[in-house]
Formats: sequence, C-alpha cells, structure tokens
Amino acid sequence: MSLTYRDTVLITAPALNNLLKTQHSVSILAVRSDDSICPRPYETAPRIPGALETSLAEDFSAPSHPQNGSRPLPDLAELQKTVRQLGLTRDCTIIVYDHDGNLQAARAWWVLRWAGFSNVFMLDGGFQAWSEQGFPVTYDRPQPPEHSNETILTGQMPVMNAESAADLARTGVLLDSRINVNYKGGATPPGAPRRGHIPGAHNRPAPDNLAESGAFLETEALRALYAAHGVDGTQSVGVYCGAGVSAAHSVAVLMILGIEAPMYPGSWSAWISDQERPVATGNEPG
Repeated sequence: MSLTYRDTVLITAPALNNLLKTQHSVSILAVRSDDSICPRPYETAPRIPGALETSLAEDFSAPSHPQNGSRPLPDLAELQKTVRQLGLTRDCTIIVYDHDGNLQAARAWWVLRWAGFSNVFMLDGGFQAWSEQGFPVTYDRPQPPEHSNETILTGQMPVMNAESAADLARTGVLLDSRINVNYKGGATPPGAPRRGHIPGAHNRPAPDNLAESGAFLETEALRALYAAHGVDGTQSVGVYCGAGVSAAHSVAVLMILGIEAPMYPGSWSAWISDQERPVATGNEPG
C-alpha cells in the first residue's frame, strides 16, 4: 500500500498497536499542558503503556519572554537535554499524543521535527482513539528510559518572524489558527494586551481541523476547508496563533495536504510586544 502525506504526519491507533508488537524502537510521549492553566489529574490519569510524561511548557517551550511571546521555542541546550533524558534517537519512531485532539501534542511534534527528528507522528484522535479501540491502558508510570546521546539539529521546519509574517499576509496567505473571538479582537481595557489579528491574516481556527471524535478530518474535507482561504498549493502560506501551539496543528494539516508552511513561533503574543506593529480587528483580514 502506497504511503500518503497523511501517513507522514499521523498514525492510527490500530497501526500503533501493531507497531508496538513488531518494533522495539518506539518512544511514546504523552504531552501534558500546563496544569496551572488547565488543571487535570495527570498523575493518576490512564496512559498508553510505556508512554513517558512530557510537559508542553517545560519540554517544548522556553519561559515567556516580552519580545519572543508566551511560548517561545525551547532553549537549544535545554531541548537537547530533554531529548537525551527521554532516550530519543533519530532511529526510533516517536509517537506523541494528548487528550485534546493533538492541539497540544502538535507543538511537541513540530519542535521535534524542527530539531531534526523526522520519524515523529501524532496519534490520530489521541488517547481517546486508543482507549475506544479497546487497546491496553495503564495507570502505572514507566521506568525512566535509558538516556540517549543524540544531538539535535534545529532548523528542519521552516519558521517566520514578525516581518516575514507581515510580508506573507500581503504576498501570499497568512493563516491565524486561533478561535474567532481572539482573531476578531476589539477594544481592551487600558494596559491590557491588544486584541485582533495581523493585518491581512485569514482566520482558520485549528479546532476546525478535527471531527467530533477528536480525530483529524478526512483529507479531502481538510483540503476543502483550507482551499476556501486560497490555500491550494499555488501560493505561499504560513501560520501563526496566540503562542505557536495551535499553529503547529495547522502546519501539520498543511503537511497532510502536501503543502509546506512556515510557522511564526512567537505568534500574536510576540507581535503585540511592539506597539508600532499594526493590529486589525473584525472578521475580515483587514
């Protein structure tokens, strides 16, 4: 059976179950969001057997920075340390998943790809898809893995900065993957962060990439969703969001469609750090 672009990004629960039976060099990462923002009982939550705990905030982001946004890319030395502590190598297959339709795990997927790991896949449908298939789950945390000696090689996924994002909004298609209320923006109280979007950006919320089950929509449905914004492979396209998290989800969808798209890691939280940068409001690109 020939592989599709979708097969380079996603793995289904049955395919993962088969992989675990036939291949030993598989690393599974459960990607957890910041508990202070979204409290969940992760310590006692069920998991795919062998899945290692990872934190979106601590492992795949740097601390908030006034110019770099609220979820900057991780410090390179810290990322290499994380990779080695997780026992990751370029030869192993890496599976990332979450409990949120991969809206969190996509950031881990993107960062690891950016760092030179090409065999990284998101579990389509996340933990829900795995458990609903009746595959084994556990409440036990795995033993820490043997550390690797892998060296990261960053720059393997394209990125934009504020200037190139603004330019793309004029010359191609810049997508804003936040929910509409954040894209639309409007007046803010004195001293509060500005709300709205980069002028010229189109709103394509990342949650719309998902079916009700939490799995990604079928490829042709995704193609139609993005074609409505002129994203059909004929012109350059890039993505940003609030802090470079949901944007990674949309970058993954574009990869499923065979379209390479840079991400603006600092996204809106970095854009508004410069008071000279313009802000558009309303439902139109502006």
